[in-house]
Amino acid sequence: MVTYLDFEKNLNKIDQELQEARAKGNTSEIETLKKNLEKETTKLYTNLTDYQKLQLARHPDRPYALDYVRGILDDAYEIHGDRLFRDDPAIVCYIGYIDGQRTVVIGEQKGRGTKNKLKRNFGMPHPEGYRKALRVAKMAEKFQIPILFLIDTPGAYPGIGAEERGQSEAIAKNLFEFSSLNTITISVVIGEGGSGGALAIGVSDKLAMMRYSVFSVISPEGCAAILWNDPQKQQQATEAMKITAEDLKELNLIDDVIDEPIMGGHRDKKGAINALKTYFLDSLNQLKNLNDQERLEQRYQKLISVGAYLE
Repeated sequence: MVTYLDFEKNLNKIDQELQEARAKGNTSEIETLKKNLEKETTKLYTNLTDYQKLQLARHPDRPYALDYVRGILDDAYEIHGDRLFRDDPAIVCYIGYIDGQRTVVIGEQKGRGTKNKLKRNFGMPHPEGYRKALRVAKMAEKFQIPILFLIDTPGAYPGIGAEERGQSEAIAKNLFEFSSLNTITISVVIGEGGSGGALAIGVSDKLAMMRYSVFSVISPEGCAAILWNDPQKQQQATEAMKITAEDLKELNLIDDVIDEPIMGGHRDKKGAINALKTYFLDSLNQLKNLNDQERLEQRYQKLISVGAYLE
């Protein structure tokens, strides 16, 4: 069952009419409605506001990390545990092959349905999740296996237990270690990239975002609560924060925007998965042309060029 957002009401109406026409077997009406649906989809998705893009980034039908793993990784084998505390289900780690290229995939998984959301902690990792990601990344470095990071989290879990076990230290250590990790690394924001929870697996040779994803230092609700003392002003905050893929590309904070299907990954999962796979393989081929020293220097220069200031 497709979940429709408020601004997708016209699409919902046409989809319902299309289903009725198919049930009746009315061929001419079906073709007309298909054209109307395509026209309305193009009109709607080429004029989205920043807040609407935020809603799409959080859409419950959007492909999650495990959808991409199952769609692009052959002979996938899951790797568990940080070898220090426990296995955090909010971070998933796999090794397998993408078009014959041995690859490690590390992603944040939100979960579907109440039971699975609770199991995955709504995609908010504990420190042991980030330590698991680092352990697996170090293994990939040892065997010179490229890594694909899939970012999709509202943020690192802020609970007491997570703080007691060193949440900030775990994130900081990942930032430090991944900045000099000697293997090819590619990060993609597939949905919501929130704060340090996203940065913890976002330091890489290439950082890209899906067309309808967001990347921010704080959630729009949190920003609105701090600046206006009103979390309901999240739409105003979203517009002000410049957190969409296009905005961040213009600011040179990311390397590329991946053209997922114009109707969004939530309506065309296969198209979104193929777009990410193509981007990963193309980027991998580009980075393979650099030797280790050149690649690490390029990563370093990219990191120190982030941000701007006036004197």
